[in-house]
Amino acid sequence: MSTICTSIDFHTAGEPFRIVAEPPVDIPGASVAERRALAVPGSAVDDLRRLLCFEPRGHADMYGGFITAPDDDGADFGVLFWHKDGFSTACGHGTMALGAWAVASGIVTVDPSGITEVTIDVPSGRVRAQVHTDAQRRATSVDFVNVPSRLITSRITVPTSRGPVSVDLAWGGAIYAIVDTAEFDAAAVDATGFGTPGRQVVPENLTALIAVGREIKAGLAENPHTVHPEDDRLSGVYGTIFVDRFGILPDGALHQRNVTVFADGQVDRSPCGSGTAARVAALHATGELRPGQTLIHESIVGTRFRARVLEETADGVVPVISGSAHRVATSTFEIDPLDDLVPGFVLR
Repeated sequence: MSTICTSIDFHTAGEPFRIVAEPPVDIPGASVAERRALAVPGSAVDDLRRLLCFEPRGHADMYGGFITAPDDDGADFGVLFWHKDGFSTACGHGTMALGAWAVASGIVTVDPSGITEVTIDVPSGRVRAQVHTDAQRRATSVDFVNVPSRLITSRITVPTSRGPVSVDLAWGGAIYAIVDTAEFDAAAVDATGFGTPGRQVVPENLTALIAVGREIKAGLAENPHTVHPEDDRLSGVYGTIFVDRFGILPDGALHQRNVTVFADGQVDRSPCGSGTAARVAALHATGELRPGQTLIHESIVGTRFRARVLEETADGVVPVISGSAHRVATSTFEIDPLDDLVPGFVLR
């Protein structure tokens, strides 16, 4: 039996995040963005990703990250985010989990003020996790401060099997196509009730939402608005965000529910950190999210992030997204030399 590595597993609002603090393979590259670009199929780091993400050691919706050196001394560490289809440019829920992990593991010293800042280099830039701790120095919540986010363009029509759909494109560390589920009200009513007005982001519609999310991503593959203006490594639609609007809560917060279908049909169980950043940017650009107002962004499983604009910059708005992350396991992964299922398989 050969031991491969140990991971610390967290969940953030229900979405898994598998942290490998000491990857047992070389991860070449002078920066996190360059390391992602070099993590191609056939590389040792991609083989490790598949081993930890594919069944039977993982599953089609597993997510994780390999800890790396930071780009410079301004950050505490870097991370290479991964999922079943490869390596992503951003991951807000992962950043929250990494903040909680860094404080619990002692990598970053707890600030006696009760808020400890963890600075992390990711492929899309430098982000921060502001970890709130109690008297026992346990992480009670984490604020994810993202890279500047912005609305790219609005009202792009994309053909789907359920009729043409209008989408907005927004940047939150990755490019997202945002779809108001009211788009489906006229065309998408079927035996499953997928077209129920205002109540489409529900578990019973998940299979249909995955299918349409894939169609929308494919339909935008050649769209010039999906090209990042400064770094082509950040180009392309990462995911489709389906949104139900619930209106204004008594405390003045804007309440919406979403599900993000990213990569090739992978589903975020949380409200999606970088996707929420993109949503904040889009709502701010249209005036729907007022200065100082909070967005309550709910997931398909009912968990919630609280999000708002922290500041406006020349590159867009800096969103801050609050949630919580919790440790669920420590795992040691092994390979039996007689095991034929290495690195494994995925069924979706």
